[in-house]
Amino acid sequence: MSNRIAFQGEPGAYSHEACIIARPGMEVLPCRTFEEVIDAVRDGQADLAMLPVENSTYGRVADIHRLLPDSGLHIVDEAFVRVRIALMGLPGTRLEEIRKVRAHLVLIPQARGFLKTHGIVGEAAADSAGAAAELARDKTPGEGVLASELAARIYGLDVLARDIEDNHHNTTRFLVMSPEPDMSRRGDHGMITTFVFQVRNIPAALYKALGGFATNGVNMTKLESYMIDGSFTATQFYADIEGHPEDPNVKLALEELEYFTSTLKILGTYPADKARW
Repeated sequence: MSNRIAFQGEPGAYSHEACIIARPGMEVLPCRTFEEVIDAVRDGQADLAMLPVENSTYGRVADIHRLLPDSGLHIVDEAFVRVRIALMGLPGTRLEEIRKVRAHLVLIPQARGFLKTHGIVGEAAADSAGAAAELARDKTPGEGVLASELAARIYGLDVLARDIEDNHHNTTRFLVMSPEPDMSRRGDHGMITTFVFQVRNIPAALYKALGGFATNGVNMTKLESYMIDGSFTATQFYADIEGHPEDPNVKLALEELEYFTSTLKILGTYPADKARW
């Protein structure tokens, strides 16, 4: 065992923060892409993967739903990270000296109000933590970065303003993935089961497939559809439900779902994080 958890991005990324929250005792392994994160676990370079799946403001993280079913990995935990945006600059820099900030394209609009008030222009970067590393390296005067405070600590930058996001509820949900499933646990705050399925080509198949959850009292907290194989007629559904497959009502609901589906794959059963509620 390597006692290592892989994530996408540079050190100091919000995914790195999620690793510290969920697995504080593990060494982190930064990767360039989500595919490399998955490969790192499959190849034995890391024991676990930390992958963002959705954001409370921007919705589903692109590509993740497509990657998960074929990853060969299993969800064993979830983690929630409040996206707290810090404006950082070179040591000794004052806020009024900042004329431009760099950050991931998604992060800049989240601090629009603060930037407008202070007359600061935003410029898109491939990665916010990477932008922090570049600022520390290049020492560009008058330039700042929007990123996590963790990035500021890692790269030796001064935090000039904290919590500058317009919406203070903005949260990203992450999934902890492992090569092996763990169905043995029972969480203090309940269990979540995640699965993907395709319905059979019969009238009202989706309605009938989901009916078992209602009649058996199983709460479905997420249902999303997305196209697969570039086809407008091949649709896969991604779902989260409360409960464990061994719970009698969940077992009955899944059996009814399976009757109306052409494929059904459970991606993981794991304790609900207390931050979910």
